[in-house]
Amino acid sequence: MTKLWQKGYSLNEKVERYEAAQNSALDARLVRHDVWGSLAHAVMLHKIGVLSEQEHQTLHAALCTVLELDAEKQFQILPSDEDVHTSIENFLSARTGDAGKKIHTARSRNDQVLVDMRLYGKEQLHQVSTRLFALTSTLLAFAERYQDVPLPGYTHMQRAMLSSVGLWAASFAESLLDDEQLLASVYALNDQSPLGSAAGYGVPLPIDRQLVADTLGFARVQNNVIYAQNSRGKTEAAVVQVLSQIMIDLSKLAQDVLLYTTVEYGFLRIPQELCTGSSIMPQKRNLGVMELVRARTQTMLALQQQILGIVSGLPSGFNMDYQETKGPFFAALDLVQESLDICELVMSHIEVDAERALAACTFELFAADQAYEMVTEGMPFRDAYRIVGKKVTAQLDSKVPFPVESQEQLVARLHARNHLGGAGNLNLGQAQERLAQAHTSWETRAQAFKQAIQTLVGPTHTAILEIE
Repeated sequence: MTKLWQKGYSLNEKVERYEAAQNSALDARLVRHDVWGSLAHAVMLHKIGVLSEQEHQTLHAALCTVLELDAEKQFQILPSDEDVHTSIENFLSARTGDAGKKIHTARSRNDQVLVDMRLYGKEQLHQVSTRLFALTSTLLAFAERYQDVPLPGYTHMQRAMLSSVGLWAASFAESLLDDEQLLASVYALNDQSPLGSAAGYGVPLPIDRQLVADTLGFARVQNNVIYAQNSRGKTEAAVVQVLSQIMIDLSKLAQDVLLYTTVEYGFLRIPQELCTGSSIMPQKRNLGVMELVRARTQTMLALQQQILGIVSGLPSGFNMDYQETKGPFFAALDLVQESLDICELVMSHIEVDAERALAACTFELFAADQAYEMVTEGMPFRDAYRIVGKKVTAQLDSKVPFPVESQEQLVARLHARNHLGGAGNLNLGQAQERLAQAHTSWETRAQAFKQAIQTLVGPTHTAILEIE
C-alpha cells in the first residue's frame, strides 16, 4: 500500500516492522473514530471550497462504506499501511480518485490520531461510568439490606470499634461516587478537538476548527496548536490516573471481601459458581477473581507510569514516542471495565453470615463507649480513657473471655451512633441522590455525543457508537 509520506524509496523492512506492526494492530479499534474525524474534516473542506459538492458527497458515501465494512470486521489495517489513517486514505483514493487525494488537505496524521484517541476516550469513559454506576447501585442496595447487621470495625488489623455491614458497604459506594467526579473532570479535559493543529503548527489555509469541533460533538476547540500536539499522552495519562483511583478502591474492596470470606472471619459467603478450585486440595473454593482485581490494580498503576514515563522530558512537537502511549491507554480502559464488572458480579451474589458477624462483636469493641458514658456524666474524657483502659487491659491480661451482647443490644448501640454518616445514620438517600444526578449528567453527555455522530454519519447509516 502507498504510504502517505512516500517519496520514491523503499523503507527497510525491519524498520517498517518495528515502527508499524504493533501500531497497525492497535489501530483496528480506531477505524470508526478515524472515519468520524474524516467526515467532519470533509464538511469543513467543502465549506472553505477545497471540496466540491460532488466530491464531498462521494467522500461521505465512501467513508460510510468503511464504517459498514468495519462493523462487519471486513476492514483490514495491514502493517504495510502503518496506521488506520493511511489505510482509510488509500481506500478513499482507490474508491473516489482525486476526491480521496484531497481529504488530507490541512491536516496531519498527528492531529488525526489525536482526534481518534479523544473520540475513543469519550466513548470508553461513558462505558466506564455505566459500570461504575452499576457497582455503586449494588453496593448501596447491599448497604441498605444489611445496615443493622453489626460488624467489628478494625484499625491496625485489630478489632477496634463497633461498625456495621451497611456502613462498610456504603463506604465503597461513596468512594466510587467521588471517583465519578474525577471521571467527569477528566472527561471534560478529553472533550477538546485538536483537529486543525496539523503537525503542531497549523496550516496557511482559512480552516474552520470550530466547525469541526461542533460537528464531532466536542465541547470546545483545543486552542494552541503546539499544545494540542504536546497534550498527547498527557490527556491519556490523566484518564489512566483516574482509572487508577477506581482500581485502588476496587483493590481495597477485594481485599476486604477476601478477608471476610475466610473461615477465620466468616462474615461473608460466596456462592460456589464464583469460585475456582485447587488441583490438589478437593475442598478448596478460591475467590480468584478478587485476587486478580487486587493484582490488576498494580497493573493499572504500571500502565499509568508507562504513559507518564514515555511523555516525560520530550521536546515540544510531535515525536514518535507518543505512539507508545496508545497500547497502555487501551489496556487501562479495558482493565477497569472488566474489574468493575467482576466486582459488581461478586457484590450482587455475596451474602452475609449475620451470626458470625454478631459473634465477633465482643465486649472490647465498646471500651470507648464506656469512656463516653463517663463523659456524659461529667468526667473528662482523658480520665475516663485511663480508667477504662486499665480495666480492659487487666481483663485482656487475665485472658478472661469478653462477653457478647445480644443482637438487640448491638443494634441499639449502632442506632446510638446517629450522627451524620455514622452506623445509625448512613444517610443512604444522599448517596442515592448523588448517584441519580451523576447518572443524569452522563446521560446528557451521551445523548449529545450520540446525536452529533449520528448527524455526521447521516440517518441512513449506523453511527456504531459504543455507549450503553
